[in-house]
Amino acid sequence: MVIGVAKEIAIGEKRVSLVPEVISRLKGVSVVMERGAGEGAGFSDAAYSDKGVPIVDTATLYGQSDIVLKVQPPTEAEARLFKEGTTLISFLFPLANLEAVRRLVAQRVTAFAMELMPRISRAQSMDALSSQALISGYKAVLLAANSLSKLFPMLMTAAGTIPPAKVFVIGAGVAGLQAIATARRLGAVVEAYDVRPAAKEELASLGAKFVELPIEAKDAQTAGGYAKAQSEEFYRKQQELLAEHAQVSDIVITTALVPGKRAPILVSEDAVKGMRSGSVIVDLAAEQGGNCVLTEPGKSVVKYGVMIYGPLNLPSTMAPQASQLYSRNITSFLSTMLKDGTLSIDVKDDLIRATLVINNGEVVHESTKIAISEGGLR
Repeated sequence: MVIGVAKEIAIGEKRVSLVPEVISRLKGVSVVMERGAGEGAGFSDAAYSDKGVPIVDTATLYGQSDIVLKVQPPTEAEARLFKEGTTLISFLFPLANLEAVRRLVAQRVTAFAMELMPRISRAQSMDALSSQALISGYKAVLLAANSLSKLFPMLMTAAGTIPPAKVFVIGAGVAGLQAIATARRLGAVVEAYDVRPAAKEELASLGAKFVELPIEAKDAQTAGGYAKAQSEEFYRKQQELLAEHAQVSDIVITTALVPGKRAPILVSEDAVKGMRSGSVIVDLAAEQGGNCVLTEPGKSVVKYGVMIYGPLNLPSTMAPQASQLYSRNITSFLSTMLKDGTLSIDVKDDLIRATLVINNGEVVHESTKIAISEGGLR
């Protein structure tokens, strides 16, 4: 069985799905590498060759590989390169990439989506969303600190005391928790909010003050640990209360996402208007529309004197370590299916059932199946 590591072609994507150090974990299989696939993350072709991995061109990689590993979802053009019966493992986001999904179906590919990995104990080492969110949370604070025209820590000097920066983190998933920890290490005073009551203890353990909002969220958390969408009335009241805390903060970092849906609007235009000039917002939900109504995905803009960042793909800005983490996620997942050098797909396994989008050309992921049927298989 041949595992192929494809080169990422998405603009700005520097990560690679497999780093040299993890190749030895894949027992009983051969690995081939598309030329230049690791260069963006700092891993040369020679580093793979030293591990006995052949370096091949694009056509050879897709022609030889039984399993293709990627970071980004394939484009429709890339999907056409897959030979029939290939297995793809990558981030897929099928509802946002239906044309590529249709092409993968036509090629009778089997496709797994790493972002659908269930948040259960057994899958912790495979949770790619969490590993990449950790990097996003860290980098978001550095981005904000670099833009803020004041120091983070409190300083007591002969010329007087400089008060610490105030950071408000909205959303206490992995990215939010890492943002809290990083801001605290830099010396800021941190407040944080999450719709899930269970997050309060985690926030406190990192030294953040939990913002108590007197609004009850119904079924705030899914069985998989993700936040659930709430009513429009809930979000309206939530915006009003969050605005009070945003307007006394130097930095606001938003991380709230609902899987498969547009990110909820949590920071209103009025909230931004009330923030001090020179304040900073880093919106980590920009890839799904943003938590701030004024966020422009992929851009940094100044509105009412406030710098608003809408970064896309922050993990790629720290590609070496992001790739290391993702490689470990993907090899841990792949190892559960490799049996004596062959791929065994047990659809009764929770990990397989949750992440399997296409099985030998048949769409099995329910939401994707509905979207495909409504749009038709072209």
